[in-house]
Amino acid sequence: MRFSFLTLALPLAGVAALTTAAINKPAQGFNIFSVQQDIELGAQVAQQTDSLYRAKGQLLSRSGNARAYQLLDGVVKRVLDNGQLKYRTQFPWDVQIIKDDKTQNAFATPGGHIYVFSGLIKYLDNENELAGVLGHEIAHADRRHSTQTMQKQYGTSMLLGLLLGNRSNSQLVQIAAGLGQLKFSRTYETEADKYSTIYLNGTRYYSCDGAAGFFIKAEKEGGAGTPEFMSTHPNPGSRVQNIQRSAQQLGCTGKAVSNKNFEELKRIL
Repeated sequence: MRFSFLTLALPLAGVAALTTAAINKPAQGFNIFSVQQDIELGAQVAQQTDSLYRAKGQLLSRSGNARAYQLLDGVVKRVLDNGQLKYRTQFPWDVQIIKDDKTQNAFATPGGHIYVFSGLIKYLDNENELAGVLGHEIAHADRRHSTQTMQKQYGTSMLLGLLLGNRSNSQLVQIAAGLGQLKFSRTYETEADKYSTIYLNGTRYYSCDGAAGFFIKAEKEGGAGTPEFMSTHPNPGSRVQNIQRSAQQLGCTGKAVSNKNFEELKRIL
């Protein structure tokens, strides 16, 4: 079976690329922030976030948790190296683990700093689901949803004033620092779900509907302990349908991925 898969991989890769190109990709909206400002703002938000969770004793250090980060980095890198990211080489794309088993959440700052709560990893059933959720968060950063949401919520005039004013740095950081738990619009959530399938398709490794399993499980549990980023809109049922439809169009469903590393990650945490 392994030989047959490898034999088919090369011709199918071309077909998958064509299918991905045929998927409707939403145009990236106007953004008053430059890409460099996304990077600078994200770095400051990440610094503030690190300090907050380090003070609580919840930010897991890489030196003291080398194996956990090795396992998580492997999944993150596969998703990042999918060939479809616009800012793959410009954003730092680092990942931090927050030790909080009661919180089932993940978020990404502007500029691609990713945070994953241990409660989310332990909540998931397999590595496909983890890859799907990571793809969703990576999409929010690569599609620059945070700064576009800031622009819509606070207005172009106000933000331009802050960007040009003497106090722009501190005030913008305070505004952006609250974006980690932000409720993105229906449009941005749907877009991030779609890009999650596109990213996973590009890995040639994961089943594109990885995120759907997460939403199916949450919906069955009636929303108890549901992460903020998927508890509001669209509802989990419609998100599952949209993800599965996109995955079917891409032709990359049903892939079986070994969960050996994922189960080890859960045990370590």
